[in-house]
Amino acid sequence: MKIKAILLGMLSIGFLATSCSSDDNEGETIVPLQGKYNLSQTGSIVDGKEVLIDAVQNEEGCSRDYLELRLSNAAVIGDYSGDNCALVETTGTYVRSHNDLTITIGAISTTSDIMNLTNKELKLKDKATGFITVYTR
Repeated sequence: MKIKAILLGMLSIGFLATSCSSDDNEGETIVPLQGKYNLSQTGSIVDGKEVLIDAVQNEEGCSRDYLELRLSNAAVIGDYSGDNCALVETTGTYVRSHNDLTITIGAISTTSDIMNLTNKELKLKDKATGFITVYTR
């Protein structure tokens, strides 16, 4: 009887172990990409280390610039500037393919690696320039 219980226990553990490995999402996050993200930091990788600074694009005294990714695949870039913090919104589209995010505004497309996507942060690294942009929700 003890042998049957041990075998049953080992089989149960085996089923659990194999079922967990099939849940692998190949490095992709399950957090939804859609949302409004405020521009927080920018930077690059220097000597193998990430170097980030507060985004100088944010105008002092104004709300932070933002990136909004909508369910309709519309991308909206909000830029506050000037003495009266006037908001200029530029609309385009975005496409996500695995951990790549391509944003197209007019005739210009940029593709970035999604370095981090959580409920609080979206971190992108431009594939062409290596420039890193950090947005927060």
